[in-house]
Amino acid sequence: MGNRLSRITTKTGDQGETGLGDGSRISKSSQRIHCIGDVDELNSWVGMLSASLPKNDDLQPMLDQIQHDLFDLGGELAVPGYNALHSVLVDDLENYLERLNNDLPALKDFILPGGSECAARCHMARAVCRRAERSMVVLLETKHSDDDINLLGLQYLNRLSDLLFVLARVLARRDGGQEVLWKTRHQRES
Repeated sequence: MGNRLSRITTKTGDQGETGLGDGSRISKSSQRIHCIGDVDELNSWVGMLSASLPKNDDLQPMLDQIQHDLFDLGGELAVPGYNALHSVLVDDLENYLERLNNDLPALKDFILPGGSECAARCHMARAVCRRAERSMVVLLETKHSDDDINLLGLQYLNRLSDLLFVLARVLARRDGGQEVLWKTRHQRES
C-alpha cells in the first residue's frame, strides 16, 4: 500500500467537500458520505465491543473479521466502482449466526438492549448497523445508476445486524447473566 497519508491535516475539506478514492470531490453532506460515516461508526462500535472482551475470547476472530469486512465496505463506498466484498463474507456471517443461535432458547419476548456491558455495546452496534443499512438503501435509491455500488454490501449489513442481535443475546446470557425482557407498564407494576 505504501505511504497513503503523509499528512492528516490537508485543509482540502474546509469548504465542505471531501475527496473520494477515485479523485473526485463531493459534498460532505452527500448520501454517499453519510453511508461511509455510518459504516465507519458501526466499525467503531464493533471495535468497542471487541475491546470490552478478553483478548483470548472465542469471539475475537469473528469480530476481527467483521471489522476488516466493514473497512472493505467503506472502501467500496469511497471508491466508486471498486469491489472488495465477496459472497463468501455473507456465507461466513450466516455460519456464525447459525452457530451462535444453536444454543439459544426460542425467542418468545421482545428484548431490551442491555443485560451486560458487552451485550449493550453489541446492541449499539446492531442499531448503528441498521442505520448503515438504511443509509445504503437511500444511497441506492438516490443514485441514477447503481453500477458503482456493490449490492452485496447491503446484503452484508442485513446479515450482520441479525448476527449482532443474536450475539447480544449470547453475551447477555454469559456467566449466568440474562437478557432484559420487555414488559408493559402493567406487567412491571404487578
